[in-house]
Amino acid sequence: MSIKIEGWSKTTEEKTIKPRIGIANIERRKYPRFSIDLPIEYSYLSSSTVHSGRALNASEGGLLVYLPEKMEIGQRLRLKLFFHFRATLNAIEMIGEVVWIDLHLPEGWGDYRCGLRFIDISPENLALLKELLASLSK
Repeated sequence: MSIKIEGWSKTTEEKTIKPRIGIANIERRKYPRFSIDLPIEYSYLSSSTVHSGRALNASEGGLLVYLPEKMEIGQRLRLKLFFHFRATLNAIEMIGEVVWIDLHLPEGWGDYRCGLRFIDISPENLALLKELLASLSK
């Protein structure tokens, strides 16, 4: 009678215990993400030229966006997220910082995917964003 556990054994039972092997996916985000597909406008803080993109998911802390140009990590952008809610067109304005970029997109893909975290959003805009996200969770 023996128990074997990765290199050691003890004589008490007649079975071999195998170590558990698997993948654990632990969510580290502070806020839950919600799938969306909404238009955004963005500009660099140092420029008034406005560009268009798409937001594909959102949380109280940031956005996943597709933009027509490659961004750099740390780049700060003025953002406007547009959506219909309660039969009116709304826009949430904020300043976001690029925290990651997708390095695996092939050349000529068209849009660049990146993650933005909010670094400046007014209490009114944050309340509107929370209301939008709450409506998506229903």
